[in-house]
Amino acid sequence: MRISRDQLIDIKCCIRPLRAAGPNLATEQVGDALVIHNYGHGGSGWSLSWGSAEIAVGKALSTLPSEIAVVGCGIIGLTTAVVAQRAGLKVTIYAREMIQRTRSFRASGSYTPGSRIALAEPAGPQFAEQWEMMARLSWKAFRTCLGLPGKPVEFGDSYALSDKPLEKRKWPADPAITGSWATTGLPQQNSEFAHLDERIKDIVPQPVDLSAEENPFALPYAQRTSQMHFNFPSYAQMLLSEFFGRGGQFVMRDFHGPAELGRLPQKVVIHCTGYAARDLWQDKTIIPVRGQTGWLVPQTEANYSVRYKNVSLLSKADGVVIMNNNPDLGDMLGVGNAMELANLADIEAGLAIIAPALAPRQA
Repeated sequence: MRISRDQLIDIKCCIRPLRAAGPNLATEQVGDALVIHNYGHGGSGWSLSWGSAEIAVGKALSTLPSEIAVVGCGIIGLTTAVVAQRAGLKVTIYAREMIQRTRSFRASGSYTPGSRIALAEPAGPQFAEQWEMMARLSWKAFRTCLGLPGKPVEFGDSYALSDKPLEKRKWPADPAITGSWATTGLPQQNSEFAHLDERIKDIVPQPVDLSAEENPFALPYAQRTSQMHFNFPSYAQMLLSEFFGRGGQFVMRDFHGPAELGRLPQKVVIHCTGYAARDLWQDKTIIPVRGQTGWLVPQTEANYSVRYKNVSLLSKADGVVIMNNNPDLGDMLGVGNAMELANLADIEAGLAIIAPALAPRQA
């Protein structure tokens, strides 16, 4: 990869909607409409989109409707609409913007189904089973997209690099931290988060240590795995083409309160507004988690990703994504921060840190 400031073409900020209890998939009556919620997936919206949609649409089908409304056109809303169409329903999406202008398009785009999905205690022991079902259903759906024109879903090699032997990071509870989500409304340490990825390690490739002969990098220690990622433009086009091809309707509209959903002509509504639900539904259990990505010119010949120190690079068809994260913060990074303004200096610092890791290996 060419890792230099002159290759930087964009910086995006994404506010991920973390709910302590996990995604809201509950139902409620609003006027004479049944509203089914499908929002609050933390940093796992893309990764859990198909499985979450199956749950929401299944609840909608229990009322035997012929048509439904979907509110929101991010990745959760658009996927839900397509799943509903595949089940034989007529679908109208109501949203203030198409997916290309939503927060979903500001994500990094890799399969991370356990990323800030919930806090262990408020989510409860039953959540892990539901999460696993959503993760497995989504994984299966994504695999049907492999090899399609435009490569909406791809796999690439992923390398973790280090100056010292690599070990899996553990997050034991810190007894010196006395506060918690229950007492402050925000998690205070990593041990409060639900860490569930072990439940699907049988289907997701796991890292292996590389020998000195196998390691193509200048750094002495490396692990390799295979990482699934999504190319946003082609993936969005794939979903939109199916949605409109099946007769779907899109109505550009903004909503200001729950009562407006109850007045829609469709009497079954799936509500998928993501972080916007914090204001629209007054769901103050949603915790903002700020994330930032820099985007370099696409370099499709370099189909791999790299992590070194606090920086990660992911080369996709729609660009090389760079993130500069503090590994010591773990899941706590960005928690409670709703600032959506870009920080160029942060991305420039990340480029400087990781560039030496991609220097040619000396013979």
